Amino acid sequence: MTLQALIFDVDGTIADTEEVHRQAFNAAFLAMDLGWNWGEAEYMALLRVSGGPERLAHYISGLRVKPGEKQRLAGLVPAIHREKTRLYYELISDGRAVARPGVARLMNEARAAGVKLALAATSTTANVEALVGAVLDPKALGWFGAVASADEVARKKPAPDLYRRIVGTLRVPADACVAIEDSANGVLAAKAAGLYTIATPSRWTATQDFSQADLVQPSLDEPQLDLARIAALHAARATRAA
Repeated sequence: MTLQALIFDVDGTIADTEEVHRQAFNAAFLAMDLGWNWGEAEYMALLRVSGGPERLAHYISGLRVKPGEKQRLAGLVPAIHREKTRLYYELISDGRAVARPGVARLMNEARAAGVKLALAATSTTANVEALVGAVLDPKALGWFGAVASADEVARKKPAPDLYRRIVGTLRVPADACVAIEDSANGVLAAKAAGLYTIATPSRWTATQDFSQADLVQPSLDEPQLDLARIAALHAARATRAA
């Protein structure tokens, strides 16, 4: 099966945004007088839960507070996340994130070769639009034949819903696509949807289990993964499966 599409995760994959997310969460906690502060180690553990609202709910479920207070805090999750998203947008607009090595190069190679591009994001549509415009190009959203965000599907990663939605929108077979992810949940989602999957862990996800990925390396430039090599790896997998 010939390679027809590259599908990129967003946060952590096209840019190392997790520190910006952590800062935005903490700023939202301060603005709402919650008295919480997520340190790096704690946030790294929380990243095993996909999705900002789900991460907040998981954190609240583990707080040592009375049941009534826990219920009250759980009810605040949508408001907390809206404030966090607003603050994240401000931080990204201020240039707090840059594209990870090799991302723009590979996307441009795909565009030149007629290989379709898509984004499969665990974050919201607003976050995706802010990040892509800031770290790639103000008009970069036009590069992608499909963009699916967590707020558009019933189940988040590791469920395969995002990838199935994208494959359907692109109108290409799943086994003609390659996914690029930075988290274990993302890898599981892509594999469950039938995609060849490359993992480029960030410092936030490096300790996660990437045993299900077809290829794991520190970034798209370590060693350099160009479109021709990805196509060859993808073709080799298809040959073995035949």
